[in-house]
Amino acid sequence: MAYTSWRGTVGVVKPTMRPGSLEEFIRMMPEGIGIIPLFIGFQRGTADEFQQAMKAYEERVAQLAGYGVDLIHPEGAPPFMFQGVKGERRTIRAWERKYKIPMVTAGQTQIEALKALKARKILGVTYFTGKINQTFARYFVEAGFEVLAMEGIPVDFEDVGKLAGQEVYAHTRNLFLKHKGADAIYMLGSGWRTLDIIELLEQDLQVPVVHPVPARVWAIQKRLHVNESVMGYGRLLEEMV
Repeated sequence: MAYTSWRGTVGVVKPTMRPGSLEEFIRMMPEGIGIIPLFIGFQRGTADEFQQAMKAYEERVAQLAGYGVDLIHPEGAPPFMFQGVKGERRTIRAWERKYKIPMVTAGQTQIEALKALKARKILGVTYFTGKINQTFARYFVEAGFEVLAMEGIPVDFEDVGKLAGQEVYAHTRNLFLKHKGADAIYMLGSGWRTLDIIELLEQDLQVPVVHPVPARVWAIQKRLHVNESVMGYGRLLEEMV
């Protein structure tokens, strides 16, 4: 069975049942690109939960491949970041060979976006705390970036969507001023509702911001040979670099 749309169809694997990012993603995608979502259902957001998720991801990937989509996007950066850049690449290549559908992870879209923006030194902000942020930092170091910091806001995993944009802005600004020299800001995770502060951060701090939702919209457009700019969410989508 094949489900098609006139500019292409993408199957996405959402990591949680949390509302917000899927709606944002659909609103930002150009007309004519179809989206079929499936879900994993993470509840704790812990290292062990992420590391045990590959079987569940592949099950959803196989289901989407059966629908005949043009592209598969397994969302949720942390589970793949635990594999490292090379391990992640091996997993995706193996799935592509097996299911005959091109694929790209969240982390891969973010690496591509940072490189397109010519970033070398990045500052990362997350909604995780503790050693897991070191895993995220290592992933980007392996990808060739200098990570000045990768620091999170203390918040329960289920309450991420309740963080006020102003709170995330203040956290990000303070880290940027503390860790001098970043030429891009990276926001890990699409659970928080922070699209409204991307332009403000770019305006005030004078560096580009890579947020997961615009990064996936940008990367998916590129793969479907669509080039439609989207205003209001930062340089990446406005300039379609």
